[in-house]
Amino acid sequence: MYTQRMFDMWSSVTSKLEAHANNLGQSNVQSPAGQNNSSGSIKAQIEIIPCKVCGDKSSGVHYGVITCEGCKGFFRRSQSSVVNYQCPRNKQCVVDRVNRNRCQYCRLQKCLKLGMSRDAVKFGRMSKKQREKVEDEVRFHRAQMRAQSDAAPDSSVYDTQTPSSSDQLHHNNYNSGGYSSNEVGYGSPYGYSASVTPQQTMQYDISADYVDSTTYEPRSTIIDPEFISHADGDINDVLIKTLAEAHANTNTKLEAVHDMFRKQPDVSRILYYKNLGQEELWLDCAEKLTQMIQNIIEFAKLIPGFMRLSQDDQILLLKTGSFELAIVRMSRLLDLSQNAVLYGDVMLPQEAFYTSDSEEMRLVSRIFQTAKSIAELKLTETELALYQSLVLLWPERNGVRGNTEIQRLFNLSMNAIRQELETNHAPLKGDVTVLDTLLNNIPNFRDISILHMEALSKFKQQHPNVVFPALYKELFSIDSQQDLT
Repeated sequence: MYTQRMFDMWSSVTSKLEAHANNLGQSNVQSPAGQNNSSGSIKAQIEIIPCKVCGDKSSGVHYGVITCEGCKGFFRRSQSSVVNYQCPRNKQCVVDRVNRNRCQYCRLQKCLKLGMSRDAVKFGRMSKKQREKVEDEVRFHRAQMRAQSDAAPDSSVYDTQTPSSSDQLHHNNYNSGGYSSNEVGYGSPYGYSASVTPQQTMQYDISADYVDSTTYEPRSTIIDPEFISHADGDINDVLIKTLAEAHANTNTKLEAVHDMFRKQPDVSRILYYKNLGQEELWLDCAEKLTQMIQNIIEFAKLIPGFMRLSQDDQILLLKTGSFELAIVRMSRLLDLSQNAVLYGDVMLPQEAFYTSDSEEMRLVSRIFQTAKSIAELKLTETELALYQSLVLLWPERNGVRGNTEIQRLFNLSMNAIRQELETNHAPLKGDVTVLDTLLNNIPNFRDISILHMEALSKFKQQHPNVVFPALYKELFSIDSQQDLT
């Protein structure tokens, strides 16, 4: 009891210190017009930015990070010496508005990773770099709000979009999200299209453990590319900076990757993987892919406007696009001089993934070939970030409900990547640009995704008792609904 009373007293004191620190820190943030505002106006500007921890509505800068009241209180309580949180899963839980109370351990780790600290209360004032970052975000979110008032919504689209709930999703197996009862299709304006029957693909629920369940908001809150010309600041630049940061925070640092490239090949590890049986190799690859896709989901949630799409469209884009983005991310892990990929903590050549199945070998070959074609373009990390956004938001995916909203976000990413590529790259050959090459690769992603599902279907028929990681199973499961319970 004495310990609890002392903790309550300390919490009261630190809350007052925190409020004082917020006033100090926020007083350094200026409006985009460069004029000093009152503290109340400044606080309102900062509250435009969602909570960095869970994405809920923020209430200001708390412990050095923009958070909501819930995460502020959680972090304050977590500082008790009696706290000993444990993760019931694998210490990789997604923390968002819906799931933030499911795992206190992962929620605290995310708070700490973002920089929440009692020291922030002591030191109070923001650094110049922090102020500039907040100003960029305020400017971007102000542009979104102004787009809402300036861009007239398309009533024909608005009227057909309805809010989705978690209950609707789980009870209807996402058929309300646009899946027909017969097929899920991929399409592209480049003349490629294909469909996969449900037996081959996505009869599953992707649970709220992995995808945020943000309630749908009307399309008018989505950034309108036509608004760029009269928005405060250059939205292209802000988008580029935002996606580059999202990419950096959800990938292994490039310096660490290149350090691995320079190491001598680990012959014993290479032999180990070459000698793995088919079942063991599939499971190992599924585990590595699952880890990458968890980061891809986090990246997607940081794409401006993505979380304002309907929940059904968020989930559908991730289901059909996560494998494609994994190939894009693989390109930065590929050492062209060795034709080897950084696989976990070891460099493996393509032949390490050999199996006796011809379809599996065709899949491996296509993955390496496509990743290599991207790596040869020598894209910067920022360009890779923009390309991932472009691939994920490809508007020709069958089944999406908010195609107009997705098209708007896609156009925004297209404008940004075109600007970045034209600045950094000359045409490759004649009039063929780097962007042309990247766009022409997108049908390859669709093709490889289908090859993956076909190979997985065959493997599951031959090895019906194999248990894949939960997220992999939900994204790519070809099991019956009964097997998923």
